[in-house]
Amino acid sequence: MSELYVVTGAGPVGWTIAEQLADQGKQVRLLTRSGSGPRHPLVDRMRLDVSDPQLLGQAFAGASAVFHCIHASAYTADAWRRELPSIEQAALAAAGKAGAVVVFPESLYSYSRPDTVMAEDSPREATGGKRGIRTELLKARAASPTNTVSVVAGDFFGPRVRTSHAGERIVPALLAGKRLLVIGSAGQPHSFTYVPDLAAAMIRAAGTPSLWNRVWLAPTGPALTQRQLAAAFAGAGGVPAPKMGAVPGWLLRAMGVFSHGTRELAEMLYQFERPFVMDSRESEAGLGLRPTPLPEAAAATVAWWRAQD
Repeated sequence: MSELYVVTGAGPVGWTIAEQLADQGKQVRLLTRSGSGPRHPLVDRMRLDVSDPQLLGQAFAGASAVFHCIHASAYTADAWRRELPSIEQAALAAAGKAGAVVVFPESLYSYSRPDTVMAEDSPREATGGKRGIRTELLKARAASPTNTVSVVAGDFFGPRVRTSHAGERIVPALLAGKRLLVIGSAGQPHSFTYVPDLAAAMIRAAGTPSLWNRVWLAPTGPALTQRQLAAAFAGAGGVPAPKMGAVPGWLLRAMGVFSHGTRELAEMLYQFERPFVMDSRESEAGLGLRPTPLPEAAAATVAWWRAQD
């Protein structure tokens, strides 16, 4: 019998992991409330509420690895604090009973010195708001008796990535010949991670016990400005480089006084007002993986968006 891999959540990360595992001939159990996910003979799409510990224990039975890719119901600190810690603890407990390692996708939010190039050994002690919650989640994983791996990525781009700075805010607009409006600055270097590279890193880490119980960085190419990334998409799509403007931080913060959603976005403006760069070379060596070349990644991203039309 082939090994069983469980994936929770069918967002762009969970979906891509399930696809890659199935393409490798692995048996996958994909847990979502809606029953969504890739249609593949090796992917068993199961409707399940992952906040139910008893159901989770049954679903994890027989798994060698769990890829926990659940998002909170809203992009707010309140929702994150209310939902994420308890769900992660339930997943860790159920995976521990099953003898499975839990692999988490992680962000750069917890890094407490984002003004420097962020690497594997950089401090992750950020406090307050969404950043502090990510710090607490990482500490809880480290304290768990269950084996874990956290794989850190920059802002996502790639197939199925919609709600991202490099998703629906850029690609469909430039393909339609529209002017782009980004936040912060269009000219500051920023690390963007191609989601298939994150998925590949998580799968490699799950299957390599010597990589467990630490934090790795997803293979991520050289930092790009938002203007450079948009130009790469335009080149891949065979359209002219778009005209681009930026919403300055002071305006976004002012708008946040009247809009809760804008206020939550403004909290993370520091990532786009100055360089926000990660260096994944140590992880690339440890994982034995390299980031997908930008032209190839941009072409796949544009092809997926065009297929949605």
